[in-house]
Amino acid sequence: MKKIKVLLPVICFLGLPSLLFGQHKIVQELESHKVGLPNGWTLTPTGTQLQLGDLPLNLIISHHKKLAAVTNNGQSTQTIELIDIAQKKKTDSIVIAKSWYGMAFSSKDDLLYVSGGHDNMVKTYAVNQGKLSLQDSIVLGKPWPNKIGIAGLDVDDKVRKELYVVTREDKKLYVIDLQSKAVKSKIELGAEGYTCKLSPDLKYLYISVWGAKKLLVWDTAAKKIVKEIHVGSHPNEITLSKNGKWLYVANANDNSVSVINTRDGKVIETLNAALYPNSPSGSTSNGVALSEDGKNLYIANADNNCLAVFDVSNPGKSFSKGFIPVGWYPTNVKVVNKEILVTNGKGLSSRANPQGPNPTDKKEKVDRHLGDMNKPKEIQYIAGLFKGTLSFIGIPDQARLAVYSHAVYQNTPYSKDKELHAEGESGNPIPMKVGDPSPIKYVFYVVKENRTYDQVLGDLPQGNGDPNLCLFGEKITPNQHKIVKDFVLLDNFYVDAEVSADGHNWSMGAYATDYLEKTWPSSYGGRGGSYGGEGEREIANNRDGFIWDNAKRHQVTYRTYGEFADKGKPTVKSLEGHVAKDYTGYDLSVADTTRVRQWKADFDQLIKEGKLPQLTTIRFGNDHTEGMRAGKKTPYAHVADNDLAVGMFVDYISKSPIWKECAIFILEDDAQNGPDHVDAHRSTAYLISPFVKRKYVDHTMYSTSGMLRTIELILGMKPMTQFDAAAIPMWRSFTSKADYTSFNHVPANIDLNERNPTSGKLAELSSKFDWSKEDAVPDLVFNEILWQGLKGESAPTPTRAAFLKISAKKDKDD
Repeated sequence: MKKIKVLLPVICFLGLPSLLFGQHKIVQELESHKVGLPNGWTLTPTGTQLQLGDLPLNLIISHHKKLAAVTNNGQSTQTIELIDIAQKKKTDSIVIAKSWYGMAFSSKDDLLYVSGGHDNMVKTYAVNQGKLSLQDSIVLGKPWPNKIGIAGLDVDDKVRKELYVVTREDKKLYVIDLQSKAVKSKIELGAEGYTCKLSPDLKYLYISVWGAKKLLVWDTAAKKIVKEIHVGSHPNEITLSKNGKWLYVANANDNSVSVINTRDGKVIETLNAALYPNSPSGSTSNGVALSEDGKNLYIANADNNCLAVFDVSNPGKSFSKGFIPVGWYPTNVKVVNKEILVTNGKGLSSRANPQGPNPTDKKEKVDRHLGDMNKPKEIQYIAGLFKGTLSFIGIPDQARLAVYSHAVYQNTPYSKDKELHAEGESGNPIPMKVGDPSPIKYVFYVVKENRTYDQVLGDLPQGNGDPNLCLFGEKITPNQHKIVKDFVLLDNFYVDAEVSADGHNWSMGAYATDYLEKTWPSSYGGRGGSYGGEGEREIANNRDGFIWDNAKRHQVTYRTYGEFADKGKPTVKSLEGHVAKDYTGYDLSVADTTRVRQWKADFDQLIKEGKLPQLTTIRFGNDHTEGMRAGKKTPYAHVADNDLAVGMFVDYISKSPIWKECAIFILEDDAQNGPDHVDAHRSTAYLISPFVKRKYVDHTMYSTSGMLRTIELILGMKPMTQFDAAAIPMWRSFTSKADYTSFNHVPANIDLNERNPTSGKLAELSSKFDWSKEDAVPDLVFNEILWQGLKGESAPTPTRAAFLKISAKKDKDD
């Protein structure tokens, strides 16, 4: 029988002051490294840090324990790195065109087998005196778009001379003969594979099936699957005890680790790795490692930015010992002697990107061939902006671990109490307690595409903007400027996502799964792989669904217009029967003003029938633009059309019968297509309601998840994940003194049918890409096209500001 191990004893223990046991120096050390993230969470990474590349996903240790190998699998340059563990320094770093997660040292540590990702090959590198040299390649099939997608791998070069490879796209186990390099077997896994691990005696191969709640056991002699073990959601990293008796697999969506007795193939207990028992999704447990003596288990919680530590010396009766603060999004953990090694996928801080994606040296970049993925990128594009690190952490004693644990709780704004009780003020239209009434009965939630704050509202003197970075100012977006002048200006709002692939999932679910976070960089870097988000792949969907699932759980009526729906058909089950079928989804050839007219017809009919839902989600995405695509609408025309649509939408609702009981929330799904001098995640957001303050500037730090939490509180819904539970609701922008004055939209200032030139270098470059789906055009090139096409000359070099250097101004109400 499974036993859930919770952390209540640790929580009580951590209620002591932060100077517990007089560990002043430890506290001072942590505080000196303290960094705020744009989602409101905090980092206090401990240990010695070594700079890595873009999104390190896997960390393996050589058999002689002298070398560590890291694979960096981000959107920009991908590399394989060797590290001298004792010296804590890199001995080699080589570029690899395509890779993803999988690595294994040979038994003599003279070879390194590396996944070639969507090139569908395993590359073999010779390891000699800390240096790597490509020796061979083992081909599984033709490259992408042939769907194989190599993930984890392991090798037996002693007994059977076989290489074992699991895949994400065709969902198989490949058994390869090392001598002939021929594929001996292909076995169906039933869902996407993550990794595989040989038992110490090489008799069994354990496979984590990422897209299913199961672990498979392959008998290497019998050459067949002999067991199927049911575990948690999104099983990923595996580790085994030295004797092979105990296996531990991390379950990312369940915040847990399954402990398996390999003798009978049964889960004997489940370790709850979250900071609080029964927490919703959000810890993202995705790495496991045992101490040398096998008594302690270290679990990497990617989205809690920490390690959970368990005493597993008596399997079946394991207990929590505490937590260790690490960097941003830890992806892997290993233990070597008395040190813990951790790869931090996003490094140690968020950053501003004032020099990108609008580059100052545009001509050279536009001329650069897209396929040269290894050429250094000079612009500050968000997808490749956050470089990973490797932390070396001494194994803490219990006194030090207590201080570390307290720091992790201090860094984490989520708590169980916040699930039902939120920050706010008495009498405010945004309730502080889930289920309390609000005068707002109808919520309209609008999602737009990919703009930063500075790019649109940077010209407003009353906000913290940089006019030098403003590309679509008041002339192009008069309605959005009028909205923030009439209602509230939010100049400290941050999206939780990096790009649209995870952005729509964050916008609708306050979370992006480990699958999305780890795979979108490959497709955005032009290395193959599918988009995944917006319901495209089931494995990418949040475990507990999205805002519509939440509405359904709380008997809140809902309807969607274009969001998670294509050609009138929903991409997730909860939207079946809740889609406006005559509304056009993502299609840049259709104006957003046309979409408003489509919505009006449906809205009027619903009002007439008394069937208007409490929650409406709607997509106006033409501010994405088509760059300088020949003969298509110019970026200015697209953004101006989007702006006019927003103005018409707000205007119509403000003059409708339900105006006195409604609120409109508008955001961008991400901020990837623009520069910002504060942070690459800072974006525009708009609030419109009779209960929204008028002519007000709110400098409070808000986020995507905070907007979702505000909507949930209005409609009486519990939060979906740890992130909307933790986020600050937008109550400071609301007032109990309603002002029912309607909004009058203003006409566009430019020709909405203005077209790009039909010829020229930019038109020719734009014609090479697929514009039918959002973000199908690689952003490094797309943004370069956009800036040069609109500006026509070098932009002034702005002043860069680090995220933490900007202090939010205090509101008068504070």
